[in-house]
Amino acid sequence: MAAPNRRIGLTMGDPSGVGPEIVLKALESLGPNMAANGYSLVVIGTPACIRRTARQLGTDIALVSDEVAAVWPKVPLVAAAETDQDIIPGKMSTEAGRLAYRAIERAVDMAMTGDIDAIVTAPINKEALNAAGFQYVGHTDMLAELTGSPDGCMMLVHDKLRVTHVSTHIPLSQVSKRITPPRVRRVIQLTLGAMHELGIETPRVAVCGLNPHAGESGLLGDEDKAVLEPAIAEFRAAGEEVTGPLPGDTVFVKAAAGQFDAVVAMFHDQGHIPVKLLGFTIDAETGIWTGLGGINVTLGLPIIRTSVDHGTAFDIAGKGVANAQSMIEAIEFAARLARSRWSKASQQYREGVS
Repeated sequence: MAAPNRRIGLTMGDPSGVGPEIVLKALESLGPNMAANGYSLVVIGTPACIRRTARQLGTDIALVSDEVAAVWPKVPLVAAAETDQDIIPGKMSTEAGRLAYRAIERAVDMAMTGDIDAIVTAPINKEALNAAGFQYVGHTDMLAELTGSPDGCMMLVHDKLRVTHVSTHIPLSQVSKRITPPRVRRVIQLTLGAMHELGIETPRVAVCGLNPHAGESGLLGDEDKAVLEPAIAEFRAAGEEVTGPLPGDTVFVKAAAGQFDAVVAMFHDQGHIPVKLLGFTIDAETGIWTGLGGINVTLGLPIIRTSVDHGTAFDIAGKGVANAQSMIEAIEFAARLARSRWSKASQQYREGVS
């Protein structure tokens, strides 16, 4: 059974930010190789915004109507929304928030109907999104609503470090209320599933404690002992290599060293800080960051979605200097997941007709 041509949709993100630029730069970097390996990259967004950036960059990529059978360097451009307003790079606007949302909405619709096999999203601006009337704190809850999948979770990936989150965009004062047995079990389950999808047969998952020193047996808080320990025990009883709760000040070092395949973090900064610290490349002489690796993956959706692990970077938008490393990694990871899911579907097909 021959492999089908898999299509990966790239949403433009907030057009006032670096989204369109890193999408086009990633296309230039990956396009020929992806095409040679049976992948089509599809850009989804507002044509006027994307074409403007293409002219500024002087790219050789030919953006064509999605109805055209595109062969590299032709790249399909799907119009998610039009605009008659000027979008100014680096300036937050309600219109940019609307256009960013429409691109994601269109991409989800295409993924849900099988028109594309995965979505890779460029960064959005939460203020612009909410100003446009879309009350979300980020991609994760937006995608959950658009796909009808309320119990997913975020996973950040950089090299050997893979971190899922029990909670993300909520105040710290509310975190302990979200650390419930069902939610903890669900995120551990999603983490194990993701590791299997990446080809890890026996995943080693560490669960990070909520409190300092994982609660010190209840001396520094009872959530670790009362909630996390019983949930972990259930998975261990089922034969899974789930360990914890482990102190947050050491568990990520162990994971980065390869002792664990993934870490389950309890809240946003606990999981984000180690990934971003390792992901940034800093010029020692100038103190300026020159690159950012790492990606964001949404688990628990009926579709594949990956993203960059950075924001809209309004301060450099429109200047042509944005680094596309994270976007490139996000596309490659989406392709890996799409290939894994196709392989499973192919195996099921073969078993069904044998």
